[in-house]
Amino acid sequence: MAEKKYAIGVDFGTESGRAAIFDVSDGRELATAVHPYAHGVIDDKLPDTNISLDPDWALQDPADYIEVFKTTIPAVLAQSGIDPADVIGLGIDFTACTMLPTTADGTPLCFLAEWRPNPHAWVKLWKHHAAQPEANELNARARAAGFDDLLERYGGKISSEWFFPKAWQILNEAPEVYEAADCLIEAADWVVWQLTGIETRNSCTAGYKAMWSKRQGFPSNAFFRALDPRLEHIVDEKMKREILPLGARAGGLTEEAAAWTGLQPGTAVAVANVDAHVAVPAATVSEPGRMVIIMGTSNCHMVLGTEDRSVPGMCGVVEDGIIAGLPGFEAGQSCVGDHFAWFVENAVPAAYEHAARAAGLGIHEYLEAKAAEQAAGESGLLALDWWNGNRSVLVDVDLTGLMLGLTLATKPEDIYRALIEATAFGTRLIIETFKANGVPVNEIIATGGLPNRNKLLMQIYADVTGLPIFVAEAAQIGALGSAMHGTVAAGAAAGGYDSIKQASQHMARLRDEHYEPVPEQHAVYEQLYAEYVRLHDTFGRGENDVMKRLKALRARIKARQV
Repeated sequence: MAEKKYAIGVDFGTESGRAAIFDVSDGRELATAVHPYAHGVIDDKLPDTNISLDPDWALQDPADYIEVFKTTIPAVLAQSGIDPADVIGLGIDFTACTMLPTTADGTPLCFLAEWRPNPHAWVKLWKHHAAQPEANELNARARAAGFDDLLERYGGKISSEWFFPKAWQILNEAPEVYEAADCLIEAADWVVWQLTGIETRNSCTAGYKAMWSKRQGFPSNAFFRALDPRLEHIVDEKMKREILPLGARAGGLTEEAAAWTGLQPGTAVAVANVDAHVAVPAATVSEPGRMVIIMGTSNCHMVLGTEDRSVPGMCGVVEDGIIAGLPGFEAGQSCVGDHFAWFVENAVPAAYEHAARAAGLGIHEYLEAKAAEQAAGESGLLALDWWNGNRSVLVDVDLTGLMLGLTLATKPEDIYRALIEATAFGTRLIIETFKANGVPVNEIIATGGLPNRNKLLMQIYADVTGLPIFVAEAAQIGALGSAMHGTVAAGAAAGGYDSIKQASQHMARLRDEHYEPVPEQHAVYEQLYAEYVRLHDTFGRGENDVMKRLKALRARIKARQV
């Protein structure tokens, strides 16, 4: 009987990092551990200073990432009782674009006393939206200079969340930090660098967040010169042109990293991956037509195609970006779980909190139960899901939330259900946009935190989209996907696999339960969706820019108060 082998995946989220250890033969999870970041999301003041951050900033401390390795991996080894010698590979996934400036040896500038008080020396988290002026300028100047083809690969617009707007913001607002940075790097690649001692760059973040393609590489120096002459040589001066494919071996654990983790030196480490993209093969998907939606604080929609297509408002299409040999498409919604959390934290009356406690339920469970008593359309409410801007298909962080139909008879559960429906309508619009542009979507595989907690949400998504929804079995889908890539980095000779498709066939599974659309509910949602699209286009496509005018007015008033 062959000796059992194991792999570890580390999933770096917005508020915490989680590790899990899996049996390579069947993907069975043996142990998991989570480490909340000590500094969380830094969006008010820099730690240990009185330096305030402007609106739309979101930073992190890279020291928190190292603590994830030091705490979670030893914990899963101890819980599982696995001999470290039997762990053949390690993989990581990360939020993106989450990037930082470092010295040549990988030391983050925010670790250095001279730069620590400067916000631009810290990690810019994926939801750092303060580079919107740079994103706007990038899109305008790229089109003016004739680089429309580059923009079309990303749905026509580059987002403020992406690598080059964030890098350009550093250059514009803190040129001294930009000059001091020998390296600008995704946090995903930085943590792999800390594990292996080798700087590598992965094809997923490079392709989806930094405009790299397998066939053309990064945009030309002429492209960057058209944006800003100071950016002309950013790739050669601050980045690397060598990009490694997913599943490749980044290196082996250094002696120092082995001491952090309790694993053996030399253990294979896969090149980094993105949290959403790594979930696709872990959700059993390695072929076109099946959309994977990672549902949590935000939604990320991943689908494989048979050929490159330009799809308006998508986040990008990257050859080999998810599965080798196929173009991978990404779209997303910026506010989903955060949507519901906002409502619960700010707008639910105390009487509901008391009733939830009396029923032995959390407030989300209580609201879900009451909302589930309603039929589609019963509340008379309709909302737009833009509390944190719009990622797809409008790519506009300056859009804000809207709800219609409120009356003196409106109850909290009505609003809660309308917010769920709004996110489902946003997902349907994304699906319809893919279909209209030659990318089929025939079924949905859901994963992430929400499918495990909110059955009403899952049924509403099925009813709104008219598609069956299946749920991935793995509770820690990111960690499983990362571990699967770790098995590929180790290779079959070490007890792993030679491709991510092979790893998916052995290690990924779906649950038995799934959600089918209810025809009567779907018929009502057809009517509500048509109204949603009208609102979406009225307020999102320039007919009425009241949301942006209000946001600008707020900024002017706040500026006077400083």
